[in-house]
Amino acid sequence: MPDYGHDVHLGIFPTPTSREPARVVRLARLAEQLGLDLVAVQDHPYQPAFLDTWTLLAYLGAATERIHLAPDVANLPLRPPAVLARAVASLDLLTSGRVSLGLGAGAFWDAVVAMGGVRRAPGEAVEGLEQAIDVIRELWDPTRRHVRAGGDVYAVDGAKPGPAPAHDVPIWVGAARPRMLRLTGRLADGWLPSASWMRPEGLAAANAAIDDAARAAGRSPAAVRRLYNVDGSFGDGAGLLDGPAEVWVEQLAELAVTEGMGTFILAADDEDKVRRWGAEVAPGVRSWRPSGA
Repeated sequence: MPDYGHDVHLGIFPTPTSREPARVVRLARLAEQLGLDLVAVQDHPYQPAFLDTWTLLAYLGAATERIHLAPDVANLPLRPPAVLARAVASLDLLTSGRVSLGLGAGAFWDAVVAMGGVRRAPGEAVEGLEQAIDVIRELWDPTRRHVRAGGDVYAVDGAKPGPAPAHDVPIWVGAARPRMLRLTGRLADGWLPSASWMRPEGLAAANAAIDDAARAAGRSPAAVRRLYNVDGSFGDGAGLLDGPAEVWVEQLAELAVTEGMGTFILAADDEDKVRRWGAEVAPGVRSWRPSGA
């Protein structure tokens, strides 16, 4: 039973549809009003039906005052890490420290190539992600005069650092395969899977791989926050998050207690769903105690 000592956070994951640009802004403001912690936005620059993620996050930063913001996850093949580092730091300064960085090694390679990106083999993509983390963190370091970081996939050679973000921006990695899980344990501040491809029964083994890699690198497993993108329906089913709010509370609390998941991010494009998530589910998960305790 992992106990990473993390407070439970809850957020939303609205679709950044370009047909209704005002809707995602309303949902973000509503999430803030309800006391939720995070608005996370998927990043698919090749998808014309979506708003650009960084433009949207910047707008949401100005439209809100407290809630945190993150790409979930940034599309590294189309977001050069040196430029991404400056974008993240700039938004973090503008929002007084409300930004986190979700990173992905890349997917949907045909679409990436169609947008001018480079197709990378799986191993090369993982190496690139590790190098990108190095580049980003070095460019955020105000003590450096010049930055030489990265490797043969992503690199900077003599770049000036800065701007430094307003706070220590955590880097969360979207990972499923063993090599990426090990990288997460060695280097990342968070692990960000989605329930659609990492079912709850797979969390224990993946967490163990991250924990082992963290310890081997001289880190505490608690240095890696465990986040989880989820979806559900307030219905009368029997599956994960398919029932009344009290069932959601019990299921999410169990994942927090037994698997150490510290952040739950709900895919939600409906105001009523966001209201129930914030008003009925979030308080219950944050204050949950097992029966008889």
